[in-house]
Amino acid sequence: MKHLTTAALLALLASPAAAHQCPADMAAVDAALQTASLSAADLAKVKQLRAEGEALHKAGSHAASVKALAQAKALLGL
Repeated sequence: MKHLTTAALLALLASPAAAHQCPADMAAVDAALQTASLSAADLAKVKQLRAEGEALHKAGSHAASVKALAQAKALLGL
């Protein structure tokens, strides 16, 4: 029971932390897009992941948002 309570508490604390990371990740992707030299396919994928990350953030799915934005950042070399 003690482990379950600890896990629940950590889950509750992790979500707000991820919520604050999303806007910073979106800003990093936006800034990198200004000077990125990617193929058309990669550029389209980054833009799709960026939009997906923002939609997930607005929907409250912050962990999924961070994951999508991390993929976009990886394509941009961040």
